[in-house]
Amino acid sequence: MSNRPVHIEGFAQLPNVVLDLENDETESVRIVTANALADAGLGRKDVDFTCSGSNDYVMGRPFSFAMAIDGLGAWPPIRESHVEMDGAWALYEAWTALQCGDIDIALVYAFGRSSLCNVDQVNIMELDPYSLAPLGIDPMSLAALQARRMIDTGAATEQDFAKAVHGNLKAALNNPNACGGQESDINELLSRPYARNPLRAHDRSVRTDGAAAIVLKVGGKGPRISGISHCIDSHQPGSRDLAISKSSTLATARAGGVQGVEVAELHTPFSCHQPLLKKAMGLGDHVTLNPSGGSFASDTPMVAGLIRIGEAAAAVKAGAKRALGHATSGPCIQHNLVCIVEET
Repeated sequence: MSNRPVHIEGFAQLPNVVLDLENDETESVRIVTANALADAGLGRKDVDFTCSGSNDYVMGRPFSFAMAIDGLGAWPPIRESHVEMDGAWALYEAWTALQCGDIDIALVYAFGRSSLCNVDQVNIMELDPYSLAPLGIDPMSLAALQARRMIDTGAATEQDFAKAVHGNLKAALNNPNACGGQESDINELLSRPYARNPLRAHDRSVRTDGAAAIVLKVGGKGPRISGISHCIDSHQPGSRDLAISKSSTLATARAGGVQGVEVAELHTPFSCHQPLLKKAMGLGDHVTLNPSGGSFASDTPMVAGLIRIGEAAAAVKAGAKRALGHATSGPCIQHNLVCIVEET
């Protein structure tokens, strides 16, 4: 995939909470970037390029990304870029910039606060402005259509959805940065009422406030990014088979495939997405899914995908030889990014 070896040298995140009353975007960025640089053993003056991911609609104010730059410090001047996307795509831009050969160290960060807005209403605005947005169809309703298609085609069952919730919430109990980890019983989950048939209230991720940062370095000592790619399906959910995900299959192949992958951190806004992605990416039962608890226990808008890559790198540091980090965006996981990290 790459000519220059890029390593994840540092990673930091704030505890994901339902309502953060202590930090605004500037303070959140200051904390996570300082901690990520400290984790990498670097200082701000060592950074050649900085890229961020956020969304002004989520933050509820214009140019929130410009205000957040104050958290980096006023001096020295920096080479900086920004994407109105999850921080995972900011990492992709930084990785691409590092391939050009004129820089060696990049700082990537993302921040989001779901408590400042109705995230569902924001997501409605990204739908087709003529045929879908006027209907006001929310993300859970679209996910329910996807889940129903999966059930009708035999791709998954409601029990598969409950197993995904059960496994992620249990894993989150061991993650101090997660919000909402708990013990659950699969049969009890299946007995709860529907919110959007065939999905129940617990089948959606827990929306949170948070921030995260990653330091990339050419020729570093941390986990190496062996491949990264992102692909996109049709913007119209009705023009594709919702029981499969061609974009995640293609992105995984272009990132180098899952041979040898021991851990996969999947960004799954709804429970139906986990069995769908597992099959689309070719992840076998030997692969540990979301040991951090995934986005079921903390789904900070614009940050959750970047955290999945950071957690994949953390899994490699903890002993895994190869791990996969995944991020998604758009209706019915339309846009998918896959990042493979390996031991150095």
